[in-house]
Amino acid sequence: MDHRKTPIALFGAGAIGRTHLDRLQRSDRVALAGIADPTEAGRAAAQIAGVPWFADHRALLEAVRPAGAIVATPNAAHVSLALDCLAEGVAVLVEKPVADTVADAKRLVEAEARHRVPVLVGHHRRHNPVIRRAREIVAGGRLGRIVAVNALATFLKPDSYFETAWRRQPGGGPVLINLIHDIDLLRFLVGEIESVQAADSHAVRGFDVEDSAAAVLRFGSGAIGTVIVSDAAAAPWCWDFCAGESPAYPRQAVQSHFIAGTHGSLSLPDLALWHYKGARGWHEELTREQSVVHPGDPYERQLAHFADLVDGRETDSLCSALDGMRTLAATRAVLEAAARAPRASDTLVLPVNEGRNES
Repeated sequence: MDHRKTPIALFGAGAIGRTHLDRLQRSDRVALAGIADPTEAGRAAAQIAGVPWFADHRALLEAVRPAGAIVATPNAAHVSLALDCLAEGVAVLVEKPVADTVADAKRLVEAEARHRVPVLVGHHRRHNPVIRRAREIVAGGRLGRIVAVNALATFLKPDSYFETAWRRQPGGGPVLINLIHDIDLLRFLVGEIESVQAADSHAVRGFDVEDSAAAVLRFGSGAIGTVIVSDAAAAPWCWDFCAGESPAYPRQAVQSHFIAGTHGSLSLPDLALWHYKGARGWHEELTREQSVVHPGDPYERQLAHFADLVDGRETDSLCSALDGMRTLAATRAVLEAAARAPRASDTLVLPVNEGRNES
């Protein structure tokens, strides 16, 4: 290990763990201090990387004494591992979702405040230069007062994806796996979500877990929003296809997020800003203004931000434990709202048979 670099440990060498491992090995700021993962795959990853391997994260913390740790384990272990790190004064980057439950997430929020050790939750899209520029546009008032937003996350997961049992069970569906990213982006760009109405569907595959869901969001600012997610749709409208963050997905020249304000509107990820130059109103021509940003790997930028937090160069986490908890709460609210049986007074049932020829 290069002792001139900040030592960072990795807990978990699964799919997302390997993503972090790749960025750690490429970084000129941090050095991989060791890997804790009880599986043979974890041992092999450590051997290939040339770093110490541990079956237990506590043994790693004691032996290696890293300055920071990345928690990329199954969701249920996120909080317990992060708490152990904070107790030792070790900063943590916790993968999303921050926890399985809002109650567990609150424990981490309290521990972050108590120990005064940085926590960064891995909602990596916040670090994308496109999103940073979009936030500047919104915060700078170019759109005026935000009135409405829309996010689409529609894509098709192959049948083989569901051979893993937990992906067919509640909690393993596209709301908590995929839509949580979009909920976090809307919170980051527009503000806090105050209430949620939702519906879901299991109609395509018939699993216990949803294959599609839609929600209406009300923000504290008074803006309203709609989000749709489906992993059963042959469609290109999702951030992974539009933004080109990962070579694992083919890039499509379409947009997935839309923000409408009283002075202008913005589409993402193309950063097209629509506004009036002179007279305003629906009979007048709108002008399209294009923002250009230099591309950047959000995982690399996230790691650099984490290194700044660990080294004390920055004190404000771009996604704190509290942020992670609020995103989790809003996302779980989609599932909870969809699960509640609608009251007759809340639902307008359309007379679909009215006027049909019965002969």
